[in-house]
Amino acid sequence: MKKNKLLFVVVFFVTVILLQPNVLNNVVSVFTQVDISSQLGIDSTDDKENESKDSEILADLKEIEFDGTNQVLQLNNNQPTFTKKELETKDGHWEKYSNLDILNRVGQANALLNKQSMPVEKRKDIGHVKPSGWHNKKIIFNGKTDYLYNRSHLIGFQLTGQNDKVENLFTGTRSLNANFQNQQSSMVYYENIVANYIRNSGNHVRYQVTPIFRGMEKVCRGIRMQAQSIEDNSVSFNVYIFNVQEGYTIDYLTGYSKKVK
Repeated sequence: MKKNKLLFVVVFFVTVILLQPNVLNNVVSVFTQVDISSQLGIDSTDDKENESKDSEILADLKEIEFDGTNQVLQLNNNQPTFTKKELETKDGHWEKYSNLDILNRVGQANALLNKQSMPVEKRKDIGHVKPSGWHNKKIIFNGKTDYLYNRSHLIGFQLTGQNDKVENLFTGTRSLNANFQNQQSSMVYYENIVANYIRNSGNHVRYQVTPIFRGMEKVCRGIRMQAQSIEDNSVSFNVYIFNVQEGYTIDYLTGYSKKVK
């Protein structure tokens, strides 16, 4: 009898609490922000598939060779492989860079971008930074005197304001970094897609850039870029850009290069 009375009292007070104006709304909000599987810490089937796809893609990219024509490849039908957790915005904008490895090489860079993450000051000189494999030379590119290599940002300056952070700079060819006569073959094209979308919409974009190295090579073979806008599907891509320069052969182990005769 006492147990029944105690149960009645507990149920009564819980009911009274839940009927308060704000309490019920807050409880409902908590349980509807994410699906049940996420609340229980269970990965969804889609998330597991995306993680598996991502691992396969990164493994395959270590073996793929440039065909001499297509500098950019679409991966996974151009669909990003982010999991639901990786697309959360509850922590606001953020960025994360891998530590340099024993060969001074950069690793994967991740960010959740929005207007607040973008710089307000002008970009400064970064000539003091020497990424792994940095052996530069003058070349002729698009009919003008240029340099073979750029100090290329994994996450572009216009997206986060990170300028001379060594964990964000790698040795990238001019063609890979910013080919203004054929922008779709270079990183700047995809960076501009993201930057323009954020400026115009004010929304969030999940962004990830992964350099692909082989063995002990100091210069990456290419860059994997993927992005997904959170509030809508306006920005969505998953591509690989080869770190090559027409007319030059690169020794990826050292960074030295030769002009093709």
